[in-house]
Amino acid sequence: MKKLAFVFHHFPHSTSSGREGLDALLAASAYTEDISVFFLGDGVTQLLENQSPDKVLSRDYISAFKLMDLYDIENVYVCQSSLKKFGLSKDKLLIEVECLSGDDIINKLSLCDQLLTF
Repeated sequence: MKKLAFVFHHFPHSTSSGREGLDALLAASAYTEDISVFFLGDGVTQLLENQSPDKVLSRDYISAFKLMDLYDIENVYVCQSSLKKFGLSKDKLLIEVECLSGDDIINKLSLCDQLLTF
């Protein structure tokens, strides 16, 4: 089975890509356990706690990222410099993640067979 990487790099609620990516991620986990998830650039904001999507007339899908643990998706990475860019730390995020440098992210992505970006 191929190793899949799901890459989130857009702000939440600005497009449907975050919600669609999460749906695809959870569905793919039924077929393979070899999945890594990356939050890069603006995508780190997908994991912020206490969002108010109702104010922009969007559905609240962010809390569903907590389901990754139930689906045995354990390889979840966040770009350290992206967190810094937004003045965030990993304790402000909704789920447990591993913070990686840009070089470490490139190395991990290179080990994946298929990249899906959202």
